[in-house]
Amino acid sequence: MIIYKDVITGDELISDSYNIKEIDGAVYEADCTKIAIGGDNIDIGANPSAEEGGGDDVDDTKQQVIDVVYSFRLQETQFDKKSYLSHLKGYMKAVKEKMKERGASDEAVKEFETGASGYAKKIVANFKDYEFFIGESMDPDGMVVLLNYREDGVTPFITIWKHGLKEEKV
Repeated sequence: MIIYKDVITGDELISDSYNIKEIDGAVYEADCTKIAIGGDNIDIGANPSAEEGGGDDVDDTKQQVIDVVYSFRLQETQFDKKSYLSHLKGYMKAVKEKMKERGASDEAVKEFETGASGYAKKIVANFKDYEFFIGESMDPDGMVVLLNYREDGVTPFITIWKHGLKEEKV
Protein backbone atom coordinates (compact mmCIF):
# COMPACT_ATOMS: atom_id res chain seq x y z
CA MET A 1 0.00 0.00 0.00
CA ILE A 2 1.15 3.55 -0.70
CA ILE A 3 0.44 6.34 1.76
CA TYR A 4 0.52 9.87 0.37
CA LYS A 5 1.93 12.45 2.77
CA ASP A 6 2.05 16.23 2.69
CA VAL A 7 5.59 17.30 1.71
CA ILE A 8 5.42 20.24 4.11
CA THR A 9 4.01 18.64 7.28
CA GLY A 10 4.45 14.91 6.75
CA ASP A 11 0.75 14.40 7.56
CA GLU A 12 -0.83 11.34 5.96
CA LEU A 13 -3.59 12.55 3.62
CA ILE A 14 -4.71 9.53 1.57
CA SER A 15 -3.66 6.07 0.42
CA ASP A 16 -3.81 4.14 -2.81
CA SER A 17 -6.63 2.05 -1.37
CA TYR A 18 -8.91 4.84 -2.64
CA ASN A 19 -9.58 5.25 -6.34
CA ILE A 20 -7.28 8.21 -7.02
CA LYS A 21 -7.48 10.00 -10.37
CA GLU A 22 -5.15 12.68 -11.67
CA ILE A 23 -6.94 15.81 -12.89
CA ASP A 24 -5.34 18.43 -15.18
CA GLY A 25 -1.86 17.32 -14.13
CA ALA A 26 -2.26 19.40 -10.97
CA VAL A 27 -4.41 17.54 -8.45
CA TYR A 28 -5.66 14.12 -7.46
CA GLU A 29 -9.31 13.45 -6.78
CA ALA A 30 -10.65 10.49 -4.84
CA ASP A 31 -14.27 9.54 -4.27
CA CYS A 32 -15.18 9.03 -0.65
CA THR A 33 -18.08 7.40 1.16
CA LYS A 34 -20.06 8.29 4.22
CA ILE A 35 -19.63 5.80 7.02
CA ALA A 36 -21.29 5.42 10.42
CA ILE A 37 -19.06 5.37 13.47
CA GLY A 38 -19.82 4.96 17.16
CA GLY A 39 -22.94 3.48 18.66
CA ASP A 40 -21.17 0.25 19.51
CA ASN A 41 -23.49 -2.15 21.31
CA ILE A 42 -21.59 -3.75 24.14
CA ASP A 43 -23.40 -6.82 25.46
CA ILE A 44 -22.73 -7.28 29.16
CA GLY A 45 -25.05 -10.29 29.36
CA ALA A 46 -27.87 -8.57 31.21
CA ASN A 47 -31.46 -8.54 30.00
CA PRO A 48 -32.92 -5.12 29.34
CA SER A 49 -35.46 -4.09 31.90
CA ALA A 50 -39.11 -3.85 30.85
CA GLU A 51 -39.12 -0.34 32.27
CA GLU A 52 -36.49 0.68 29.72
CA GLY A 53 -38.66 -0.34 26.78
CA GLY A 54 -36.98 -3.66 26.10
CA GLY A 55 -33.81 -2.16 24.61
CA ASP A 56 -35.30 -1.72 21.13
CA ASP A 57 -34.58 2.00 21.01
CA VAL A 58 -33.04 3.41 17.86
CA ASP A 59 -29.32 3.97 18.32
CA ASP A 60 -28.79 7.71 17.93
CA THR A 61 -25.14 7.65 19.04
CA LYS A 62 -23.89 6.77 15.54
CA GLN A 63 -22.29 9.58 13.62
CA GLN A 64 -22.03 9.93 9.83
CA VAL A 65 -18.51 10.84 8.69
CA ILE A 66 -16.55 10.91 5.44
CA ASP A 67 -14.23 7.87 5.35
CA VAL A 68 -11.07 9.71 4.20
CA VAL A 69 -11.57 12.52 6.71
CA TYR A 70 -12.07 10.01 9.52
CA SER A 71 -9.34 7.54 8.51
CA PHE A 72 -6.63 10.16 8.08
CA ARG A 73 -7.79 12.29 11.04
CA LEU A 74 -8.22 15.41 8.91
CA GLN A 75 -9.33 18.48 10.82
CA GLU A 76 -11.96 20.83 9.42
CA THR A 77 -10.94 24.45 9.02
CA GLN A 78 -12.57 27.57 7.61
CA PHE A 79 -11.53 30.02 4.92
CA ASP A 80 -13.02 32.94 3.14
CA LYS A 81 -11.90 33.36 -0.46
CA LYS A 82 -9.25 35.97 0.33
CA SER A 83 -7.64 34.00 3.18
CA TYR A 84 -7.67 30.78 1.14
CA LEU A 85 -5.92 32.46 -1.79
CA SER A 86 -3.35 33.90 0.60
CA HIS A 87 -2.73 30.45 2.09
CA LEU A 88 -2.58 28.84 -1.34
CA LYS A 89 0.01 31.34 -2.57
CA GLY A 90 2.30 30.57 0.39
CA TYR A 91 1.70 26.84 0.13
CA MET A 92 2.50 26.74 -3.60
CA LYS A 93 5.72 28.67 -2.98
CA ALA A 94 6.72 26.11 -0.32
CA VAL A 95 5.87 23.19 -2.65
CA LYS A 96 7.96 24.78 -5.40
CA GLU A 97 10.93 24.99 -3.00
CA LYS A 98 10.44 21.32 -2.00
CA MET A 99 10.38 20.34 -5.67
CA LYS A 100 13.70 22.15 -6.24
CA GLU A 101 15.20 20.51 -3.13
CA ARG A 102 14.23 17.10 -4.53
CA GLY A 103 15.94 17.91 -7.84
CA ALA A 104 12.93 18.64 -10.03
CA SER A 105 13.80 20.12 -13.41
CA ASP A 106 12.94 23.73 -14.25
CA GLU A 107 10.47 22.35 -16.79
CA ALA A 108 8.71 20.24 -14.11
CA VAL A 109 8.48 23.26 -11.80
CA LYS A 110 7.05 25.36 -14.65
CA GLU A 111 4.45 22.63 -15.41
CA PHE A 112 3.51 22.59 -11.72
CA GLU A 113 3.06 26.37 -11.61
CA THR A 114 0.95 26.39 -14.78
CA GLY A 115 -1.23 23.45 -13.71
CA ALA A 116 -1.69 24.69 -10.15
CA SER A 117 -2.58 28.18 -11.31
CA GLY A 118 -5.18 26.84 -13.73
CA TYR A 119 -6.75 24.54 -11.16
CA ALA A 120 -6.78 27.28 -8.52
CA LYS A 121 -9.01 29.30 -10.86
CA LYS A 122 -11.50 26.39 -10.93
CA ILE A 123 -11.51 26.29 -7.13
CA VAL A 124 -12.11 30.02 -6.85
CA ALA A 125 -14.95 29.82 -9.39
CA ASN A 126 -16.74 27.24 -7.18
CA PHE A 127 -15.37 28.36 -3.81
CA LYS A 128 -18.69 28.16 -1.96
CA ASP A 129 -18.99 24.43 -2.81
CA TYR A 130 -15.89 23.37 -0.89
CA GLU A 131 -15.21 22.30 2.67
CA PHE A 132 -11.63 22.60 3.90
CA PHE A 133 -9.52 20.19 5.94
CA ILE A 134 -5.95 20.18 7.18
CA GLY A 135 -3.78 17.31 8.34
CA GLU A 136 -3.62 15.81 11.78
CA SER A 137 -0.74 18.05 12.89
CA MET A 138 -2.98 21.08 12.25
CA ASP A 139 0.03 22.89 10.80
CA PRO A 140 -1.37 26.01 9.10
CA ASP A 141 1.42 25.91 6.50
CA GLY A 142 0.44 22.44 5.26
CA MET A 143 -1.83 21.32 2.46
CA VAL A 144 -5.52 22.12 2.64
CA VAL A 145 -7.57 19.15 1.46
CA LEU A 146 -10.70 20.19 -0.42
CA LEU A 147 -13.97 18.29 -0.02
CA ASN A 148 -16.81 18.68 -2.50
CA TYR A 149 -19.71 16.59 -3.84
CA ARG A 150 -20.18 15.16 -7.32
CA GLU A 151 -23.00 16.33 -9.58
CA ASP A 152 -25.35 13.81 -7.94
CA GLY A 153 -25.10 15.87 -4.72
CA VAL A 154 -24.51 12.68 -2.72
CA THR A 155 -21.03 11.38 -3.53
CA PRO A 156 -18.28 13.22 -1.64
CA PHE A 157 -14.79 13.52 -3.12
CA ILE A 158 -11.55 15.10 -2.01
CA THR A 159 -9.07 17.11 -4.03
CA ILE A 160 -5.39 17.17 -3.07
CA TRP A 161 -2.46 18.91 -4.75
CA LYS A 162 -0.42 16.32 -6.67
CA HIS A 163 2.97 18.03 -6.31
CA GLY A 164 2.42 18.58 -2.58
CA LEU A 165 2.56 14.84 -1.88
CA LYS A 166 5.29 12.33 -1.29
CA GLU A 167 4.68 8.60 -1.58
CA GLU A 168 5.59 6.18 1.17
CA LYS A 169 5.25 2.44 0.70
CA VAL A 170 4.07 0.55 3.78
